[in-house]
Amino acid sequence: MAIHQTETGNSMILNKRQFLKFGGVSLAGAAIAPMYVNASASDSSSLESKTNNSSKLRNLTRNVKPISIDERKARIAKAQKIMSQLDVAALILEPGAAMDYFTGIQWWRSERLTAVVIPREGDIAVVCPFFEEPSIRESLAVGKDVRVWQEHESPFALVNKILSERKVSKAGGKIAFEHSVRYFVLKGVMELVPDMQDVRAETITLGCRMYKSEHEIALMRKANEVTLTAYAHVWSQLQLGMDQNEVKALMASAQSQLGGSNVWNMALFNEASAYPHGTRQSQTIREGSIILMDCGCEVEGYQSDISRTFVFGEPNKKQKKIWHNVREGQRIAFETAQIGVAAGVVDEKVREFYQAQGFGPDYKLPGLSHRTGHGIGMEGHESVNFVRGETTLLRPGMCFSNEPGIYLPGEFGVRLEDCIYMTELGPKWFTVPPNSLLDPIGSMGK
Repeated sequence: MAIHQTETGNSMILNKRQFLKFGGVSLAGAAIAPMYVNASASDSSSLESKTNNSSKLRNLTRNVKPISIDERKARIAKAQKIMSQLDVAALILEPGAAMDYFTGIQWWRSERLTAVVIPREGDIAVVCPFFEEPSIRESLAVGKDVRVWQEHESPFALVNKILSERKVSKAGGKIAFEHSVRYFVLKGVMELVPDMQDVRAETITLGCRMYKSEHEIALMRKANEVTLTAYAHVWSQLQLGMDQNEVKALMASAQSQLGGSNVWNMALFNEASAYPHGTRQSQTIREGSIILMDCGCEVEGYQSDISRTFVFGEPNKKQKKIWHNVREGQRIAFETAQIGVAAGVVDEKVREFYQAQGFGPDYKLPGLSHRTGHGIGMEGHESVNFVRGETTLLRPGMCFSNEPGIYLPGEFGVRLEDCIYMTELGPKWFTVPPNSLLDPIGSMGK
């Protein structure tokens, strides 16, 4: 359940709690751990040795292989094949995950249009402001056709020109836009091609992005390894009296030192853990505190998303019971998520179990107030979701979070989240959930 925010920090020299409170930490360590771009990378047996203290945290991502030019070309070819099947003449992308996925361009959205045009046949083209061209080309991995527009010119005229040059039929043709494309962009393009129809692009873009390749899964595995290793370190460093900002700073610094980028962290203690996405309440660790964390990072653009729930000190009977109910919910979700099963069934089976334990029904509290999981890849939340009514059938290459929780307003909440990927034989864990509050980290999937 991703909530993106980044914490940074400096070297740890003074008293740890004081320094964390005022500046955060940076974890020392220069040795490099190997990276294997296959699903058997970095066995979990070495996890504990990596995290005994901050000086042993090593960059796990130095030898990671980025997505290649040939891979991006194959993605474009697949998109064009789907476009032909759907009779779509062109696909227009704004900056975001899809643009990065196909072209490598890593950019942001502003009032100045930057767009990629993928025609049904022929080469792609990029439209961008004149003064941004050098920066755009820095990350452009595929294609050489970059068209620039000056401040007084219309970028939509350039898009129209590209469509004409690519011999896109404008009489009754279709142009595809993702749902996140801004209205002024869609309107600007379509006003210049009044004989064409705008259609949703998700069948095309998700038809490519929803099914991850072995390389993509390896990158996601590495991101999950970074986050899980950081969790083991943070768990060993928790102290009485720490507040949530200290814990988040510790986690952020650990993930960064281990090689994760765009790290994000959430930490909720005590009664605040019953708020799935947090609260402004002041929180500190005390004896018996529930500590719920939800954290992740990126490796070469692919994300992790792991939640852990700890108890500081000796857990009481109720904390143990709720934690084990949540863990059983995870198990049920994993066992239900088989090839050919509708994604919504995963959510239904978990809720059936929770209701039998006295929670809910449905989304009511105390109980599980959010979906059981979401798609994940280059974005923390992607389609498809483990949620009621979702009829999409599970197929190899799909990746999901598995994150049932139980929340008791005014008391505490528990969430465990590990991501899975679908194979021909069914689901596999990126990270294997823990089986006990006394050993609450878990391990890397084999």
